[in-house]
Amino acid sequence: MAITPPPVVLDELEARVAALRPAWPALRWTGRAAWHVTLAFLGEVGEPAAGELGPRLERAAHRHPSLDLCIAGAGAFPGPGRARVLWTGISGDRRALEALARSVAAGARRAGAPPPDEGRRFRPHLTLARCREPADVGRLVAALAGYAGAPWTAAEIHLICSRPGDPGSPPRYETLGTWPLQAPRPSVHPRP
Repeated sequence: MAITPPPVVLDELEARVAALRPAWPALRWTGRAAWHVTLAFLGEVGEPAAGELGPRLERAAHRHPSLDLCIAGAGAFPGPGRARVLWTGISGDRRALEALARSVAAGARRAGAPPPDEGRRFRPHLTLARCREPADVGRLVAALAGYAGAPWTAAEIHLICSRPGDPGSPPRYETLGTWPLQAPRPSVHPRP
């Protein structure tokens, strides 16, 4: 389950990351088809849970308002000195985003598809690259530390399935369902 930034935001990020890729050929760089903010990772979902998942995700989405977000900064898991994953972060309505992630994970659990990473601290990010062996990506993290993309509004969540690609190629991502978040409430201005 994920949020996907709009194309203009991904274009901007692609322009920034494209300039860094040539100097780091040993990394397995992800592309825009893989760029999303994971709310809850599910792993394999069996048939009974799959049938229950859609209605649960729809309910979770309808309980949360649209979110104002921005792609910003960078980091690495587990850390820049021995990284396995290079990522860019998410700023903006982080508390609301975390509440949405908890709600989506609870819906998945009620559907019978508990997230295997449940209980871990939620760290919203987009994965930019993976390392075959632990690598020092400190210079990349520093190069992206000041990055701040255009703000955008997340208005829906997606159920995304990853399928293995051909040998040596990245996985393919397929959107199986999309549910809107609550529309923002219009601001009420007192009459003069």
